[in-house]
Amino acid sequence: MLLGALIDAGVPIDDVRRALGSLAIDPAAVWTERVVRTGVSATKFCVRGEDDGSAHAHHSASDGLPTHSQGSDLGAKHVHDHVVAHHEHEHPHDGSHSHRTLPEICGLIDGSSLSQAGKDRAKALFARLGDAEAAIHGTPIEQVHLHEVGALDSIIDVVGVVFALEWLGADHVVASPLNVGSGTVRSAHGLYPVPAPATLRLLGGAPIYAGHQQEEMTTPTGALIVTDYAQSYGPVPEMRLRAVGYGAGSRDMADTPNVLRVLVGDTSGSLQSHTVTVIECEIDDMNPQIFGSLMDRLLVAGALDAFFTPVQMKKNRPGTLLTVIAPPASREALMTMVFRETTTIGVRYGDVRRECLDREELRVETAVGPVRMKIGKRGGVIVNVSPEFDDLVRLAERSRRSVKEVQGLAMKAYWDVAVPHS
Repeated sequence: MLLGALIDAGVPIDDVRRALGSLAIDPAAVWTERVVRTGVSATKFCVRGEDDGSAHAHHSASDGLPTHSQGSDLGAKHVHDHVVAHHEHEHPHDGSHSHRTLPEICGLIDGSSLSQAGKDRAKALFARLGDAEAAIHGTPIEQVHLHEVGALDSIIDVVGVVFALEWLGADHVVASPLNVGSGTVRSAHGLYPVPAPATLRLLGGAPIYAGHQQEEMTTPTGALIVTDYAQSYGPVPEMRLRAVGYGAGSRDMADTPNVLRVLVGDTSGSLQSHTVTVIECEIDDMNPQIFGSLMDRLLVAGALDAFFTPVQMKKNRPGTLLTVIAPPASREALMTMVFRETTTIGVRYGDVRRECLDREELRVETAVGPVRMKIGKRGGVIVNVSPEFDDLVRLAERSRRSVKEVQGLAMKAYWDVAVPHS
């Protein structure tokens, strides 16, 4: 469904065929069909099965994929997949597909016509899938046979999506929360509750929910692709819309269009806006020595920033407000850390929009050594310049000068380069 949506959004099917290269398939083994799902016209990506030669629908996509882009310059391309509806698993997990080991799959990917970066990413995706399967079944990764996702059509899924996103030049992907569905699904290992164990493991850190559909709405392959590419989850980001694509599943549900929607657009300017999660709590009964260690651990765990603010609390007690700014996907892990590392019994959180300047780095030479300069631009205009503080401290210690003096040397060196004397 995801590959169908990307093709519907403008990726040429002939280019996809060429990218698949020597994946041991006939170019005619993949094609698209125009179908209608509950009133919505969509592209259905099809792969001829390697078992019986019959045509069957592709099953790689999951249902949600919103993310907004964070490209570094004006016109940076974004992909936002905002799920209109959801996708039932198109094939039974009954072991009818060919099973391949990870080395076999990597060999097929090496034979594709992806760029080297694309091949590396596709192989890394399957390695991650292999890790998930190995952990669930207690099997060394070298011995893991990737069942349904080891079939040729699922390999085509992954390679095709990697190529399609490269073709679009997507700098940033935003995904909607993922509907995992409900009920049970039969796999090569038995009857499992939905979502399947491998799917759940791959969805760690992603926002999920169970819709009303008694179906497997997010497959392992879909979970793998979405969580690898999505840099954030949430509503449609600000962008100048260029294309919309709808990818169809096989079934035509009675109450919901069984399609996956992709929005492709450009940033409206060089200023980058995206969603972050703010986590807060007040603390008035903790050893203050712990705060330093807490901040270090939060930053290592993925927080974008963390800071403390003195506050006055109940019963006139002085306290500390802890604020953590984080990617939405890291919220659960960081909240768990706050509860584990502090004495708080409750936290608040919410999503907010954040705008950042375009950033560049320039190295300048001073009388005491090189300094990295951080440059912030808005609309191509420099609005902020500051030296890297760690460089200032290092050079000040080495030259036995004050940090303030080295800072002055760095700023002078920058302006001499930026506005050379005539």
